[in-house]
Amino acid sequence: MVIRQFLWGMLAMAHLMAALLLTRFWRVGRDRLFLFFACGFAIMALHWVGLALIDPGREPLHLLYLVRLLAFVLFIIGIADKNRRARRSGR
Repeated sequence: MVIRQFLWGMLAMAHLMAALLLTRFWRVGRDRLFLFFACGFAIMALHWVGLALIDPGREPLHLLYLVRLLAFVLFIIGIADKNRRARRSGR
């Protein structure tokens, strides 16, 4: 159990670092796609922290995976927003 929690903590750290890097790209380029992805990766980091903090055998995991679903929905919204803006500007 300890190894799993350690690995989930490492995954949370990696997702948080990706979110921080994407936030920096958003501040430089002001492209909203980076902001959507940064929020999605931050939510994924919260998912991994939540999974490490609770005992997966006891808690209903399907509720925790709704957090992951929210992150993927943000990814899809970001891609759709980028395509819609590119089509409108004629690129």
